[in-house]
Amino acid sequence: MAPSLPLSDVRVLDLTRLLPGPYATLVLADLGATVDKVEDPEGGDSLRQMPPHRGEESALFYALNRSKRSLVLDLKAPAGAAALRRLVQSYDVLVESFRPGVMDRLGVGWDVLRRENPRLVYCAITGYGQTGPDRLKAGHDLNYVARAGVLGYGGTAGGPPAHPGAQLADVGGGSLFALVGILAALHERERTGEGRFLDISMTDGALAFVHMQLAARMFMGAEGTPLARGREALNGGYACYGVYRTSDGHALSVGALEPKFAAGLLEVLGRPELLAGLYDTGEEGRATRAELERIFASQPLAHWRARFADEDVCVEPVNEGDDVLADPQLLARGLFVSAEDPQRGLAVQHLRTPLTGWAFTPRPPPALGQHSRAILTEAGLGPEELAALELPDLY
Repeated sequence: MAPSLPLSDVRVLDLTRLLPGPYATLVLADLGATVDKVEDPEGGDSLRQMPPHRGEESALFYALNRSKRSLVLDLKAPAGAAALRRLVQSYDVLVESFRPGVMDRLGVGWDVLRRENPRLVYCAITGYGQTGPDRLKAGHDLNYVARAGVLGYGGTAGGPPAHPGAQLADVGGGSLFALVGILAALHERERTGEGRFLDISMTDGALAFVHMQLAARMFMGAEGTPLARGREALNGGYACYGVYRTSDGHALSVGALEPKFAAGLLEVLGRPELLAGLYDTGEEGRATRAELERIFASQPLAHWRARFADEDVCVEPVNEGDDVLADPQLLARGLFVSAEDPQRGLAVQHLRTPLTGWAFTPRPPPALGQHSRAILTEAGLGPEELAALELPDLY
């Protein structure tokens, strides 16, 4: 691993599946960590089977697992659990996303692994956390944002909640808070010499998306009112902060929140008399929004692009589909990187993780079990121990 990368001396065992854990470990890998993905021999990470596929390769798996290695272990078998206990002795971080109690039943829970490696940072990512009445419930991102109040806060007043277009709890509540916890625990370990167990709940993390509003409501107490969909400043209540359709079916995001931006917006539109209505959440505000809807719907997106091109008033087109891939700002930031995948004979476009300050040389994601023998040999397992694992002869 390139020594210039900040985490080039960090070793990570990744037992996670699907999105939250793999995105967290992707960021760690991009920052130089050695990330070894522990997969079940019967198919591995289920993301490997999910469409769309390019040839036999899942595009979703490819997107999340570059620059990692893969080993297969049957953790339900005594030899597999024993191998994990050996492995963990030479790693800094373990990340898993099983339901609470699963790792304990396999004989490789926190209490066991910390005896093998007292410096281990053990990160468990779950839907509802390790405690509480719902800790064992199944769930997905949509359920977690629903429980956290995020889902109910978006949408039009009087209408249904708006379905988020992205996995906010998975990535924002799970991946990113896992990363914060891991890096904090590694820093703490430099002082104490001891690792830490991290209990990351995606539902807890989803609350961060309404922290400002919900914490303010708690502060107001009996003097305040419950959060309301489509009626507050940043979720549809202000006409100066919203999304407007154009005549050709596209949309503009209008974020002219501060008075100077609001005034500038109305100057471009030739309607300065609407200023007070931009900040009204009652009848005048609804009338103002309706007038803005009429104005923006009178012209196509290209017209509004041209009108606002030189105006600094927080108006931007809504990128849809492949528009994002041609956005000049994102291109200038180097977020889309071309690379060769010699293992598959492909030219691939990679999406960088947002930390762009370090060198980025993506390595292809691993085939299932591609590095099993190498990783286990590095951990000191001998021929007899490898034979006991009955590793599939994949490579």
